[in-house]
Amino acid sequence: MFEIRVICDPADTDRVTTALTTTFTTGEVRRYPTRDGKRTRLYLTADHRPAPQDWPTPEQAYANAPSINSEIGWTARFLADAQCFTALDREFYLRKAALLDRIALLDEPHDPHGDATETAEAAAVFLLDMDEPGVTCDPRAYIRRQYAAWQHQQQRAALIADGRCPNCQWPEQDCNCADHPDA
Repeated sequence: MFEIRVICDPADTDRVTTALTTTFTTGEVRRYPTRDGKRTRLYLTADHRPAPQDWPTPEQAYANAPSINSEIGWTARFLADAQCFTALDREFYLRKAALLDRIALLDEPHDPHGDATETAEAAAVFLLDMDEPGVTCDPRAYIRRQYAAWQHQQQRAALIADGRCPNCQWPEQDCNCADHPDA
């Protein structure tokens, strides 16, 4: 992440802002007049746009996810079992944000700026700020990447618990993988 400062003619501010926001992932652009009042100073926090392969599509991220109804049930049970005023763990917020993202994806073809999209964005921003304060990126893409990584980790743990190699899925005693956890 880095800061950008641009001094330009007031007539060019929109063009410069558009060029910066299409080149980088940016935060809010702050505008101030220069001391002489003839030009405009633009300040923004920016980060390099990640390569497209770094961000899974919704289909990739949620390919093996439980159904939306199942996740709604899990969320409700988790909250019902939690003590009042208990800090909830990251897994809860990740699964909730992923659930809201999936619901918004269903709603967006009909209402691209509706309540479902707004709620999904807010949940994603909350987890992004919890994980990496100050990072600027697409919060919902961040949720998809984190959910895909979490799901992969869950699958590996289940294979290991079942006595199978997480790489080739063969029983441990028959595995010859170089990256086997016990190799």
